[in-house]
Amino acid sequence: MPAKPTITPPVQKPSEKSPYKLIGQNYTTPDLIAKVTGRAKYAEDYRAEGMLFAKLLLSPVPHAHIRNIDTSEALAMPGVKAILTVDDLPAPADAMTDLGQVIPANKLGERGLTNDPVYQGEPILAVCAVDEYTCAEAIEKIRIDYERLPHVVDPLVTLRPGAPNARVEGNVWVRPDPPPPAKGQAPPPPPAPLVQEIKWTEADFAAAKDGQLPMGKETDHWSFGDWETGLKNADLVLDETFVTPNTSHQTLETRSAMAYWQNGKVYIHCSTQSTSQTVPALARWLHLEPTDVVVISEYTGGGFGSKITSAISAIIPALLSKKTGAPVMMRISREEEHYIGRARPSIHGRLKVGFAKDGRITAIDMFVICDSGPYDPQGDANQSGRMVSLMYQPPAMRWRGLSLLTNTPPRVSQSQPGGFQGIVLMEPIISKASRKLGIDQVAIHRMNMPEGKASIGPPLANGKRLYVTSAFIKEALDKGHEAFRWDERKAQPKRSGTKARGIGVATSCFVGGSVGFDGLFVIKPDGKIYIQSGIGNLGTESVSDCHRVVAEILGVPWDTCDITWGHTGRNLPWTCPSGGSQTTHAMTRAAYITALDAKDKLQQIAAKDHGGKPEDYEVGGGRVYRKGGGASLTLAQAAKRAVDLGGIYDGHELPKGINKFTANSAQALAGQGLLAVARDTMPRDGQTHSYVAGFAEVEVDLETGKYRILDYLAVADVGTVIHPRALGGQVLGRSMLGIGHAIGQKWVYDQHYGLPVAKRFHHTKPPTILDAPEHMAWEAVGIPDPETPIGARGIGEPPVGAGCMAILNALSDALGDDVFRRAPVLADTILASLEAGRPMEEGLTAHI
Repeated sequence: MPAKPTITPPVQKPSEKSPYKLIGQNYTTPDLIAKVTGRAKYAEDYRAEGMLFAKLLLSPVPHAHIRNIDTSEALAMPGVKAILTVDDLPAPADAMTDLGQVIPANKLGERGLTNDPVYQGEPILAVCAVDEYTCAEAIEKIRIDYERLPHVVDPLVTLRPGAPNARVEGNVWVRPDPPPPAKGQAPPPPPAPLVQEIKWTEADFAAAKDGQLPMGKETDHWSFGDWETGLKNADLVLDETFVTPNTSHQTLETRSAMAYWQNGKVYIHCSTQSTSQTVPALARWLHLEPTDVVVISEYTGGGFGSKITSAISAIIPALLSKKTGAPVMMRISREEEHYIGRARPSIHGRLKVGFAKDGRITAIDMFVICDSGPYDPQGDANQSGRMVSLMYQPPAMRWRGLSLLTNTPPRVSQSQPGGFQGIVLMEPIISKASRKLGIDQVAIHRMNMPEGKASIGPPLANGKRLYVTSAFIKEALDKGHEAFRWDERKAQPKRSGTKARGIGVATSCFVGGSVGFDGLFVIKPDGKIYIQSGIGNLGTESVSDCHRVVAEILGVPWDTCDITWGHTGRNLPWTCPSGGSQTTHAMTRAAYITALDAKDKLQQIAAKDHGGKPEDYEVGGGRVYRKGGGASLTLAQAAKRAVDLGGIYDGHELPKGINKFTANSAQALAGQGLLAVARDTMPRDGQTHSYVAGFAEVEVDLETGKYRILDYLAVADVGTVIHPRALGGQVLGRSMLGIGHAIGQKWVYDQHYGLPVAKRFHHTKPPTILDAPEHMAWEAVGIPDPETPIGARGIGEPPVGAGCMAILNALSDALGDDVFRRAPVLADTILASLEAGRPMEEGLTAHI
C-alpha cells in the first residue's frame, strides 16, 4: 500500500495581518452540515406523487441516419406512458444578449435526441413509464432501421485525402467573417459557424518526419511581432510535437433531472454549475419565457465545465412531463454519463520555440488541431495559443489551428479549457530547453513569466493587444522555490540503484474573473441580512464565500446573515456563470457594490431621522451611528424606517441598469425591509487572470517503469484570499485533476468500429486517493489584484496545467527528454522507451 497522503496547509506569518475581519478567515459554510449528515438533496433524490421514470435509447453505431422507428410494441406495454423522439423537440432557438443582440442558433448543434446519430451512445429517443424496469423492457421492443454512414474517430485520419468525414456536411468548423457594422451601429454578432470539408495532401503528411505533426491548411490564424526573425536569430530552436488526452469530466453526480409543470411553469430539478444562468438556457431550449422556468439545484456533485448551464438532456423529462401530465424523473447511469456527460477535447500540437543563450524566448510558432467531437466548435484551440502568449510572454508569435469533427462524444469546456492544453504543449519545451542551455528550471520559467499588465493574445483591429490586470507569478515561483527547498532537492543524486528521482516545476494560467453582474439582499426588521445568491453550489463554496463581502462592508457578524440559494423561484439575482473561474472575482464585486448601496441607504435614513448629512454617519456593529458619537439606529430600526419610507429604500423603486432577471426578483422582495440591489459597473483596466506555480518530486523504478509522486506544492497567485480552506480545496483538488491527466486518465477507442473501449471509471482511470502525492501542500501569494475592490480573483482553472506538467517535467528530469511525447505517461511507455533509447509510444494516433 502506498503511504497515506498528507496535506500541509499554509501557515500565515504574524506579519501578514489582514485588513479584514471576515475575508481571509475560515468559517462554517451554510451547506456543510447538510452535506456531512446526508440531508443535502441532489437532483435524483427528489420524489413527487405520481412520478414517472424515463430512460434513454442510445445509438449502437457511431454514425447513421435512421430510416424508421417502430415503437408500436413498446407503446402497447402496460405501464408505458409516452415515447419522446426528436420530432417532439422544439427547433433550435436563437439566443439574445443583455444588449438585445441576436445570436443565431446553430442548426447543426446538439438537440438532446436525434434521427441522425453522430457518435455511439447518442440518445435517439426516451421512454417514459411507471418505473425504470418497464422503460428498459420497452426499449428492447423498439425496432430501429439504421442506415450506416462512414465514421471517423481520429482528427488526423479525417484530414487524409479520401478519408471519411464525421458529418455529411464536412469535417471542420469554419467561422465566417462578421459583416461590417452599419454606420453609427454596434458591431453585429458573429454569424453561426459552418461545417466544411478540408483535406490535407499526401505531401503535407510526408513532410512530417519522426513523429512530427503534419501541418497542412489551417482554418484560423493570428500572429504578432516578427516571429520568423525571432526563430532565425535564436541560439536554440526546438521543434516539438505533443498530444494531450481526451478526458471525460466524470463528475460524481451524473446529469439526472426531474421535472413537473404547475400553473404554466416548469419546475426542473437538475445538476448545474450556475443556478440563475440555467434559467434562460432551459427557456431557450424549451421555447419558453424565462419567467416560466424554475430551476432547483441546491447541491451539485461536480461540474468542471460540463454543467455550466446544466445540460440539454434536462429538457427531456420536462417535455415528457408535459406530455403525460405527471412529474418525470430521468436518472442517468454512469455509462450514459460517459456518452452525454461531455469531455475535454484533445489537442495535437507542434511548436517551434526559439531561445536566446540566457534562456529567454525569442519567438513561438504554434500549430494545433483540436478534436471538437461531433457538435459545437470548441474554443480550446484558439485559447491554447492565447494562454501560451500570456504565460511565456514571447516577443513574437504565430498561431495556426483547426477544430475538427469526429464521431466521438460531445466536447465542452473542462477546467482550464484550451489553457491546459497550451500549457501541456509548451512546458516540455521549457523543461528541455533548461537542460540543453544549462539553466535551472525555475530560473528559465521566471525570466519568461508575465508581470504587471502583461500582454495577451493576438492584436485587435486597432493593432493593439489586450493586457491583464496584474500578474504576480514571479512571486509565486520565488515563494515555491523556497518552500519546496528546490536547491536542496536539486543537489541530491538522481540515481540510487534501480530508482531515479527527478524534480519539476511548471507554471499555468487562465481567466480569473468577469464583470457586470448583480447583487441583491434585504435587511429585514429583525435586524438580519437576507442575501439572495444566484451562484451554483457545485462544491467550491463560492455560493457563500462571495457574500462574506456584504458582512465585511456593513461590519456585522456573519451569523446575522442568511443566504438563499439553489432555487430560482425564491427570487435570486442575475449572477455570472460558474465557469472559467469567474465567480469569486465577479460576485465579490457585485457583493461589494450592493453592500455600498445598502450602506448609502442606511446613511440616508439616519440623516433623515437624526439630522446632518449622510456622510456624517458610519455603519458597523449592527448600527448606523454618527461619527464622533451621538444618535444612532440599529439595522432593525433602519429596516423598519425603509419600509415606512418606501420608494428606493424598500425596493418599490429600482435602479436602472440591473438585469431584468434581478429586477423581477427585487420586485417580489419589495416592502420587506431595506432592499439593496446594484449592478457591478465599476471600472476594470485589463483582463483578469490567475496563475499557479507547481513543484513536484517523483521517483521512478527503472526496472518496472512505475513511478511515485513523492511531493507536490502549488503556489497560487489569486489575489486576496477570501476563504483559505476553500481555496486550498480548489488548488489541491484541481491539481489532482491535472495529475490525473499526467498519470492515466484518457479515452481508448476501436478505430475500425468507431466504438469506445473505456466507458467506466476502471478504464478511463480518473485519479483516486491512492494516486495522490505522498505529500501535498499549497501556498498563496496573497497580493491583491489592483483592478477589483476586494482584490480577489478566481482559482478553479490554473492548478490543472501546473499539476499535470510539474509531474511530467519531473519525470523528464529523472529519465531524460526522449521518453514520452504525449500524456498520460504510463509505466509501459517508460519501460519500452528506456529499453529502446527513444520514444516508443505511437505519437499521433488518437485514443490509444
